[in-house]
Amino acid sequence: MANSEKLDQILGQLEQANALEDLFRIVYAIRDVFRIDHVVYHWVDAKGEQYGCGTYSLAWADRYLSLNYIRIDPVVIGCFKRFHPVDWKRLDWSSKAAREFLRDAHEHGVGNQGYSIPIRGPNGQFALFTVNHTSDDETWAKFIEMHSRDLILLAHYMNRKALEFEPTRTPEQSRQLSPREIDAMTLLAMGYNRAQVADALSISEHTLRVYIESARFKLGALNTTHAVARAIGFGLIVV
Repeated sequence: MANSEKLDQILGQLEQANALEDLFRIVYAIRDVFRIDHVVYHWVDAKGEQYGCGTYSLAWADRYLSLNYIRIDPVVIGCFKRFHPVDWKRLDWSSKAAREFLRDAHEHGVGNQGYSIPIRGPNGQFALFTVNHTSDDETWAKFIEMHSRDLILLAHYMNRKALEFEPTRTPEQSRQLSPREIDAMTLLAMGYNRAQVADALSISEHTLRVYIESARFKLGALNTTHAVARAIGFGLIVV
């Protein structure tokens, strides 16, 4: 199957997506079609709250949020000032904070090459669609030249669909967890680790991650522990 056909399939999946879980699966599909390490969709609403989905490790996602890296992330800072896609090499990484942030990112599996597409939506929404990989500069330049149009198209399709699930737009609906998300949150609240939860639910740890990240998104939580606490607080799970 040609890449163009696979791209059409992904766009079709985005059109048909009716739950946040679908977006998490789609970013993995995009990653596989383009044969890169990571794909991330990350946005900030008018209140400064962050949401998103991607293929970075949960450890890096939690660390990024807990250390409030958005304040010093050169990708976010640089793209906020721009309207066109940005290759990470064009951004300012000269400060000590930026270099330390980059080193930490690499240690958590973030590649040395990145390409981010800034998107602006209603009510102050600012989003980034990012592809990330480990390669030499020449290979990456050829990749961007070949795929930039497709990536821009995907970015805007993803943003349009994601706005339908924005927690601040429909706060009550955003707290309605699926049965599987409730099961996962309940077991985590009971002290099970991820492997034990996946085994108890007879699912893979990859599928479990989809449920956990989806629940975290709906609950507007900073990390998994915060998501469990908010689920209990909202009366969505009972332990």
